[in-house]
Amino acid sequence: MNGRQKGARLLVALGSFVLFASAALHGVAATRLAFPALAASNLSPALQAAFQVMFLSAAWHWVVIAVIALAAAFTETKLRKFLVLVCGLAVVVEAGVGASMMGLFIGNEMIGTGGLLIALGGLLF
Repeated sequence: MNGRQKGARLLVALGSFVLFASAALHGVAATRLAFPALAASNLSPALQAAFQVMFLSAAWHWVVIAVIALAAAFTETKLRKFLVLVCGLAVVVEAGVGASMMGLFIGNEMIGTGGLLIALGGLLF
């Protein structure tokens, strides 16, 4: 394995770690901040349930994307570069759309950074 391969794997691993950390923070924020505030609101139970599902689904899909990127990066496959790039760019697009709708905050910045690291790793393959 050459230096580019090692560098690519390192970038993908770092980006995946950032996505795992983002998912963990999202889960903690959900249980400690968002869900108690939601329970105290006057939203209908159906909307409260939808909010909870969407909040946790966001964290879950970051975990799935990070696992797919890691699996592709550390497995010799023909589609490795494509899979890693798709994973990284999907998260970058999500961070951009999220920032345009909600403004900049640590969550968008973290997933954007993770996505960029994964995408840069994909470009090195």
